[in-house]
Amino acid sequence: MIEDLVVRAQRGDTIAMNELLDRLTPYVARICGPIALESGADAAQEALIAIFRRLRTLREPTALYGWARAIAVREAVRIARRRPVAVELDELPSREDVECAADIRDVLSRLSPEHRAVLMLRDLEGLEESVAAELLDLPVGTVKSRLHRARDNFRKAWSA
Repeated sequence: MIEDLVVRAQRGDTIAMNELLDRLTPYVARICGPIALESGADAAQEALIAIFRRLRTLREPTALYGWARAIAVREAVRIARRRPVAVELDELPSREDVECAADIRDVLSRLSPEHRAVLMLRDLEGLEESVAAELLDLPVGTVKSRLHRARDNFRKAWSA
């Protein structure tokens, strides 16, 4: 049971920490990848380090995945801001370039890390705007407007 693993890891049990790491790594990578793109692995690593450094502060072990998600999103956005992808909007793939146009990562790279974060939280994770706003430490209205712009920009880049 995950709660037991968390409690044991909080007490310093290295076996429990390793098992938590095995369980959290794919989850954190799935969150960081769409936001940090090429730096997704670095963001996931930074997020996992932050998670394990702060693990003793987690008061409710059943909230592990939500708590880890919040840390992963913040780290992915921070890493993505530090290493922006240099793609100009006038370099959008044409409809004839099927291979490039079909590459979702290419389209995502045209969005800001903040837009990728709200898209990932809302459309991939299925979270409500209010929950995404809490995770991103933003007002709900800001999340809604970013989500609208992100979806609009994604559609434009996808259909270009």
